[in-house]
Amino acid sequence: MHYRRLGRSGLKLSEIALGAWVTFGDQIPEKTTIELIQTAYEAGINFFDNADVYASGLAETVMGKAIKDLPREALVISSKVFSQTMPGPNGRGLSRKHITESVHASLKRLDTDYLDLYFCHRYDPDTPIDEVVYTMDTLIRQGKILYWGTSEWRGYQIATAIKIAEQHHLAPPVTEQPQYNMFHRYRVETDLAPVCKEFGLGLTTFSPLYYGILTGKYNEGIPEGTRADRDGYGWIRERITPERIAIVDMLTSVARDLGLTTAQLAIAWLLRRKEVSSVITGATQLEQLKENLAAGEAAAKLTDDILERIERILGNYPDE
Repeated sequence: MHYRRLGRSGLKLSEIALGAWVTFGDQIPEKTTIELIQTAYEAGINFFDNADVYASGLAETVMGKAIKDLPREALVISSKVFSQTMPGPNGRGLSRKHITESVHASLKRLDTDYLDLYFCHRYDPDTPIDEVVYTMDTLIRQGKILYWGTSEWRGYQIATAIKIAEQHHLAPPVTEQPQYNMFHRYRVETDLAPVCKEFGLGLTTFSPLYYGILTGKYNEGIPEGTRADRDGYGWIRERITPERIAIVDMLTSVARDLGLTTAQLAIAWLLRRKEVSSVITGATQLEQLKENLAAGEAAAKLTDDILERIERILGNYPDE
């Protein structure tokens, strides 16, 4: 496992992370979740990503059980705040009230004294950015979180938060967590990359396989038992278009030539960006976890010629 600094901070993350979205507390049994987290840790993963809204809090509860017997100081645990998780008009957003109450609830579910990373899950137009920055700085001073960041914020919004922090000698955000994959790339590469360069921001990216489509498992249709086959996942089925499948077919040929799976190629392609501190992967079974773990070593196979070949395949496809 390779480790990368989180932007200009001193924190080091495994370049492959394991995330809780969709799977933990919902799609897979608790026993499987615990086995995945412990196996990931044994393989060198130290970054485990979560959010208070995942499975209505159950994802945090299960992760708390999984990490109970692991050395806390060796782990980087994250959660997020924004979505409606409590009753009433103050039960969502990034107000000082909701952030404070949410972090306490997350710490209780995760059964830990502090979070290594705490993300503002979305931008809140109803809360001034200075209120968010002051609140996160307060949580850091209290020892409840160590670093904070944003998720799916625009570049200028992040820059504003950093400048407010600098002006008032407060802790700035050190990371952004955007969606980034071969079908959803230009926001990272055009809007966020300049902010990363100017302020030393590190990216912890999610959805590297574009909801599983970049694994190639949907190339011949939707197999029974897959996520896209389940009720409530029509939003994935809508994204499985002939145009995307044609692209994945060509990428599969590239991967085969390199002795890789399509999923490993997709993850390795993300790791080519120096702004990326960690790629957050998901898994429902150990075989998927082990396949994803191998992507770190696969990155060395992406020569300039291979990257140009991939770019030609992706070049004519419009970003989502």
